[in-house]
Amino acid sequence: MEIRLDRIHHNAKTLVDRLALRGIGVTGVTKAALGLPEIARTMLRAGVTSIGDARIENIEVMRRAGLTCEFTLLRSPMISQADRVVASTDISHNTEIEVVERLSACAQSQGRTHGILLMVELGDLREGILPTELPSFVDQMLRLPNITFRGIGTNLACQCGVSPDRKNMGVLSSLADSLESTFGVVVETVSGGNSANLGWALGAEDIGRVTTLRLGEAILLGRDPLRRNAIRGLYTDAFTLVAEVIERKRKPTKPWGELGESAFGPVEPRIDRGIISQAILAVGRQDVDLDGLEAPTGMKFLGGSSDHLVLDTGQSTPAIGSEVRFQLNYSALLRAMTSPFVAREISEDVGNTENDLTGLAVGCR
Repeated sequence: MEIRLDRIHHNAKTLVDRLALRGIGVTGVTKAALGLPEIARTMLRAGVTSIGDARIENIEVMRRAGLTCEFTLLRSPMISQADRVVASTDISHNTEIEVVERLSACAQSQGRTHGILLMVELGDLREGILPTELPSFVDQMLRLPNITFRGIGTNLACQCGVSPDRKNMGVLSSLADSLESTFGVVVETVSGGNSANLGWALGAEDIGRVTTLRLGEAILLGRDPLRRNAIRGLYTDAFTLVAEVIERKRKPTKPWGELGESAFGPVEPRIDRGIISQAILAVGRQDVDLDGLEAPTGMKFLGGSSDHLVLDTGQSTPAIGSEVRFQLNYSALLRAMTSPFVAREISEDVGNTENDLTGLAVGCR
């Protein structure tokens, strides 16, 4: 995996600057990059106010690497990891009072104070407290020692694809107002959502109480998760997967013999297109979501297994040992960065993007 920190820096700074005009801060999300400290540092240099990750293990790696910024655990904590959450994070997203009670006990024993941001369910049906149950939850939470109520948030467009809009974002702001008037607290943070919120945040006439967005895909890949469109002015090629050719042959396009399922289930019938140039690359489903790769111009995907990716190379005849380069979507990036078999080559030339327009999206929102 080739990683261009200069492009990540450009994307992060561009989004930080655009959202600052709306009064919205940015939490840089590193979960798709496996909490890579170099990427977290790049985001911080670009102006994000904090770092968020879904895995406590990733945050612990960044802490050990010397990062001292504010860290937020984005996935609801496992109660079995409450002590680690308190030790390594400043804030965690929560939806269960039993977990908050355990965090409170761990914070007491460690002599620390832990921040709680409550996630509210606004229709996407992943994590979140139902709005009608939020006051009771807050009432119980405010009685717990060594816990600080930091605010509320929501998550949309991750499970059911529910889009952020004036209505659901308005509900989030109204809940913040209601909690302040009911309990006399200050709702310091209203976390509006993830990269899918960018269109709303940059286009809405009124953003209400929203103070921050949690951005990962938009920074790392320069794309809007709602439609996977490139975002104007951002680079879409900060990450490139490079795979080596291990076989090249001319073979028939149509298999022969009695057919059953492949190692990964049913196989679509192939059309007989005669003899073609075929290459096998040393990468497979154990390393990356093959469906999330973009084939190079003039080449087509023929299939893949655990350890092999098969390409119709068209008019090209790549040599054994040569490399083929792929752009990735979010799913492919997430799996490739998690695979122990994918090495990382990091380019440190942060800030040198002015004269390099390759991969820069124009004419998009």
